[in-house]
Amino acid sequence: MNEKFFDLKKEKQDRMINAGLRIFALNGYRHASTDEIVREAKISKGLLFHYFGSKAGYYAFLYDYTTRFAILELTGEIRSGAMDYFALQRELLRVEDILMEQYPFLFLFLEAVRLEEDAEALRILDEPDKNVPDYYHDLLAEADTSSYVHMDSKDQVSRMLHYIRIGIMREVLADRTNPISDYKKRMEQCLGEFEHMASAL
Repeated sequence: MNEKFFDLKKEKQDRMINAGLRIFALNGYRHASTDEIVREAKISKGLLFHYFGSKAGYYAFLYDYTTRFAILELTGEIRSGAMDYFALQRELLRVEDILMEQYPFLFLFLEAVRLEEDAEALRILDEPDKNVPDYYHDLLAEADTSSYVHMDSKDQVSRMLHYIRIGIMREVLADRTNPISDYKKRMEQCLGEFEHMASAL
């Protein structure tokens, strides 16, 4: 990656990052078109290749950058997972909302990478020391569920909430007129319902 990318104005950096996150998240690596990416970013294809060399270089940069950025923000905001399970879920949601205001498709992109099957895409990614799903898993493993009588498997509840998160993100982001804050509102309601079911006698 050309380090001079970070010399660009922040607004242009974010346009170039957000365009790739959106197109790769919606289409996967193989079907993501650089023509569509540069249209979305409002830049020339030559400029994209100047900074990243190729579609593969751009994809690898986006994964590395968003993984580091998300974990840095999450660890800065959430020091420990040793708290009530649903309180921790709400803390994660609060940070997700902040991250998505800057990069709306960040989590959908990371989910698309997690499920990616294209051989070229998998070959070009350098797996970081810790990825975002690992961070969530480790943090939630520390959470206290002792007050929830109907919560036998913390991992199972976390998996269900993950899939609900991704589904709500997809619905909210499918329409560009939807405010990003709709994601947080809908997830707060969902967490309230899960908490009620887990604690009801």
